[in-house]
Amino acid sequence: MQLKDKVVVVTGAGRGLGRAYAEAMAAQGALVVAGDIRDTADTVATIEAAGGQALGLALDVTDMASCQNMADKAVEKFGRIDVLVNNAALYGDISGGRFDQLSDDQWDNVMSVNVKGIWQCCKACVPAMRDAGAGSIINISSLAATYGMPFALDYATSKAAVIGMTRSLSRELGRNWIRVNAVAPSAVLTEGTNDFMGEVKEKALSAIAAGQSLKSNLETDDMVGTIIYLASDASKFVTGQTIMVDGGTVLL
Repeated sequence: MQLKDKVVVVTGAGRGLGRAYAEAMAAQGALVVAGDIRDTADTVATIEAAGGQALGLALDVTDMASCQNMADKAVEKFGRIDVLVNNAALYGDISGGRFDQLSDDQWDNVMSVNVKGIWQCCKACVPAMRDAGAGSIINISSLAATYGMPFALDYATSKAAVIGMTRSLSRELGRNWIRVNAVAPSAVLTEGTNDFMGEVKEKALSAIAAGQSLKSNLETDDMVGTIIYLASDASKFVTGQTIMVDGGTVLL
């Protein structure tokens, strides 16, 4: 097992990619802390039914006290924090539109969750990683940040900020042997994608796949291998990187 006994915190673990990450890492032996503003009971139940260990917590990444509570409970339950997967984001819950028609409230909410939320989760979890002597932070960005995404300027801008934060944190935290990397997927077939794309989903997904070298839309299972790699000691000398999991759309 690649993650045996590593303590892994996953935000946004109630559904979609976050749930897939939590379950896949538990299957690799990780002790999982599943945080979400949504209910994480199903995620925890699935992990425990498979013989794993998990702790489900209510988490609002925009609230520093909530983030700190998550980190404190993780250490209280499992003794330390080895990995943080910053997956929580506003995506399916936002409305697309021309850049000059996006509401101020939505812009602020997207930045608060997608950017400030990662910063706050890092502030909460990094002290425990320092105490452990090392750690891995995995920030979920998006193809939108590198390719561009019309009619979603707020989302694309927030995910570009995630890449900048990843690079800066990797330089700052390297002295503590805390690695910081980002993963930037194309559109993945999740509830959030369904909600965001709505009635144009089939047309949009077809266009996305057509622009890839590998002409198929991503499933959640297509993402977990990269997350496990970055969480594991197999990537112990990889930091500051953004790994594109996009079927060959952006070739860096």
